[in-house]
Amino acid sequence: MRVHQSVENYNHKELLSVLTIGTFDGVHIGHQKIIERLNQIKNKKSERSMILTFYPHPRMVLDHSNDIKMLTTMEEKSYLLEKFGLDDLIIEPFTKEFSRLSALDFVRNILVNQLNIKKLVIGYDHHFGKNREGNFEQLSEYGDLYDFKVEEISAQEIESVSVSSTKIRKALENGEMEKANKYLGYNYLLTGTIITGQGIGRKINFPTVNLDIAEEYKLIPKRGVYVVRSNFNNTSSYGIMNIGYRPTVGGKGQTIEIHLLDFEDDLYGSTMQIEVLMRLRDEKKFESIEDLAIQIAKDEASARNWLMKLK
Repeated sequence: MRVHQSVENYNHKELLSVLTIGTFDGVHIGHQKIIERLNQIKNKKSERSMILTFYPHPRMVLDHSNDIKMLTTMEEKSYLLEKFGLDDLIIEPFTKEFSRLSALDFVRNILVNQLNIKKLVIGYDHHFGKNREGNFEQLSEYGDLYDFKVEEISAQEIESVSVSSTKIRKALENGEMEKANKYLGYNYLLTGTIITGQGIGRKINFPTVNLDIAEEYKLIPKRGVYVVRSNFNNTSSYGIMNIGYRPTVGGKGQTIEIHLLDFEDDLYGSTMQIEVLMRLRDEKKFESIEDLAIQIAKDEASARNWLMKLK
């Protein structure tokens, strides 16, 4: 998959595009259905499946909100879109100026002149352009004018999937990993850099690595202990992860700590991708470090038993 950091940076106008537009947060099973449709209808030799997405999220710009939490960082979104077979991803910087483009200017200047659109696939209630004035009927008229086809995915098709980014966010906030992962069609991802911690885990024979996620808008699941699979340096390892404030040792800020099973290498400074598989329990304050160590041993045993059932 080719990634382009703006429409202006896309320089393959000799190729025709089969395009959809949206934020695609989470790249969940509904989004995957659209990507599948793009790949179905494109001419394999002369056309490429393409998504035009935006960063920052339009609500962050228009609503001046820093409280919006997203299911995927842009890095994770790119990884997933490539995994599901997309040819091109264009990440258009979203600004107030861009939001003021009329529907006609958006179609003519962006879709036609820049992206050489041949086919456009949209959801049944898609709106675009200044004040969301553009709709399916207008797109069809512009398609006749500029020689591209427009396909609308019906309400029935979308509703048959019965999933939305909002539903997934709620499931994650409640710690319902089975539900969230079912809606996503893959295991929820956390991606960050391994940083040094206080070393308390090593002192009690359960060494941990701390995951630092730079993107503050990334949604972190409900506090608690989880079974995870970590991916780093082309290696995978299972583990248990604690999301929380470490009340037993007087922690002050939320951390993400992972104890990797049967793994000892130094990972500091590495980028790690975590797949969150299932939730074991709530975070709890223990009377002593010794009691915490006993509970972690129980958590590890529970994780190993659960993982054995997967094999």
